[in-house]
Amino acid sequence: MFILEVTTLSTESHDRFAVISGAGIAGLAAALRLRRAGWRTLIVERAPERRSSGYLVNLLGYGYGAAENLGILPQLAPHDVGLFTTILVDRDGRHKLTTPRAVAEAAIGPRALSVFRGDLETVLYQAVRDHTPIKFDTVIKAVSSEPDGVALQLSDGTTQHADLLIGADGLHSGVRRLVFGPDDEFRNDMGHLVGAFQLSEVPGDLPVGTGTTFIGPGRTGAVINLGPRRSSVFFTYRSSDVDSALAAGPVAALTDAFGDLGGGFPEALDHLRREPAEAYFDSVDQIVMNSWSRGRVVLLGDAAWCVTLFAGYGAALALTGADRLGDLLERSDVDVPDALARWESQLRPEVSKRQALAARGMARFAPANRTQVWLGETMLRAMNLPGIRQWVIRSVRRANGR
Repeated sequence: MFILEVTTLSTESHDRFAVISGAGIAGLAAALRLRRAGWRTLIVERAPERRSSGYLVNLLGYGYGAAENLGILPQLAPHDVGLFTTILVDRDGRHKLTTPRAVAEAAIGPRALSVFRGDLETVLYQAVRDHTPIKFDTVIKAVSSEPDGVALQLSDGTTQHADLLIGADGLHSGVRRLVFGPDDEFRNDMGHLVGAFQLSEVPGDLPVGTGTTFIGPGRTGAVINLGPRRSSVFFTYRSSDVDSALAAGPVAALTDAFGDLGGGFPEALDHLRREPAEAYFDSVDQIVMNSWSRGRVVLLGDAAWCVTLFAGYGAALALTGADRLGDLLERSDVDVPDALARWESQLRPEVSKRQALAARGMARFAPANRTQVWLGETMLRAMNLPGIRQWVIRSVRRANGR
């Protein structure tokens, strides 16, 4: 940790100020909620510009409620791609079984949205851009604690004094490394990779409103057709050498892992080769920490707890975390470290629950062997039986707090 001499202070006791690292879902939501709580905010973002791509995220349960509380539901509604019929296919693309869209609709209910991550970020950005400056291509280089706040040195050579620093900079958080320690102390490598990207054109033999899914030992691929610019591809697979796959990049790694598939997958991989920069491709890791705050520094979203795609609810937890943080920081006389501790005590049970569910999700997305694949298919076939279907619907509703 570096000690800085800050020559000009940017806040006073009556003008609370937070610096947020990260212009993703968690960071933008925090800026939106803190503005309502009476705080000024500044966002610093390591990317040179906003990113608009990403995979589909579902907002249901408390995630839908947080979006409602943040006032962004009307803006999100036009981006809702809805649910779809899932067709399970074998390796050459032949249909094996179908799960109708009505099953998911009955389980999830009306208080739900499915949107692309980039669309959610755009809606949040539009809600904060008029009151929250964003410094792109900028990172926090040093942090030091002060009696009334934190002093920060930015990579653009400027300094800031803030009442609060929020590290919302994702799985590979720089704030976490600076303040809490190296990644290896908190990172749980799950030995998998994930890739996702949107499609400008969809395979011609895939009807609108459907998605084809291949599930085999150690891997899952899905191509979803929800119309032009609303369609997407999703891949996840087990790897014995995650670092080498990341170094190879999404085109080489995903082609190697899924290039043997038929159906719409060859066309999807062709799209990836044409537009590799649009793909999201990363390792699947959980972040597990004993505490998400230290003094007046707090981590939010994947930087603090990354539950992984195997557990779901990443975007929902980011929005919920930001919304509840604003609730506890709304009073002008609030003790910031105490508010952060209370915020964590409220949120940690749900985060712990989701992280524990990741192992079950991993078995579903990347079955260990052919027996697990068969068991998963058997459950999907059983869902066509009324009694089993109702049991599944009730289970999903319980998981979503309904």
